[in-house]
Amino acid sequence: MFIPLHDANGLEHIKLQYVTIGLILVNVVVFLFTGLGSEQFAVATTYGLGYIPSVAFDLVELPPELYFVPEDLTYLTYAFMHADVFHLGGNMLFLWVFGDNIEDALGHFRFLLFYLLCAIGGAVFHGLLDPDSQVPLIGASGAVAGVVAAYLILHPRVKIWVLAFARIPLRIPAWIALTLWIGFQFVMFAAGGQEQVSWACHIGGIFSGAVLVLLLKRRTVPLFDREVVTPRAVEVQQESAVRPIEAKPAPRWGRQ
Repeated sequence: MFIPLHDANGLEHIKLQYVTIGLILVNVVVFLFTGLGSEQFAVATTYGLGYIPSVAFDLVELPPELYFVPEDLTYLTYAFMHADVFHLGGNMLFLWVFGDNIEDALGHFRFLLFYLLCAIGGAVFHGLLDPDSQVPLIGASGAVAGVVAAYLILHPRVKIWVLAFARIPLRIPAWIALTLWIGFQFVMFAAGGQEQVSWACHIGGIFSGAVLVLLLKRRTVPLFDREVVTPRAVEVQQESAVRPIEAKPAPRWGRQ
């Protein structure tokens, strides 16, 4: 639908979004480690680190040679696995454009917690809807969908540059692009389109991000780009609105 390029939205509370950068680097390193080896190794890591609902719900067991991490840990490890460079690049581009401002609004540690919980939320929703599935779920889309939902709640009025239909550069308010993107996820989920994409994971991430950003954001960060009116600001406004009239000498008329 669109490719995000840049947002005119500076940082206010942090100097550098090092958690966002760190997450991108980890995703890239994991992709290089798992994707550039032999095809057999790539398949093994996909099954061993991907989230498989039937395995997570103890309906089937993985062969010992595919058992890389405990089953419960795959609720997280799947979010650092990607099928190809386009899968990786798309998710990381969304995270790069929108993640820094969410990290700014939440703080470094809480943003990391937020991101991981959104990944878990995406996997849980995917698993609940298809618990018998033996197909591994991989990709950061669930966590990134949570970031998109949080950005829409915090910064809907910010202007962002996007490539509409991957061709047309546009500068539009974030609420237009992100509402369309989120709406598209729900439409595709309802229509059951593209079996290789887990729209349920995206929906789970969206719901998780929308709830978690309200719980984890800094108290001074407003919703929907509204101004925060502090008690001190109210006092200043009242003082400026009601000022005592300064006594001045009465004018003297006529000649002296």
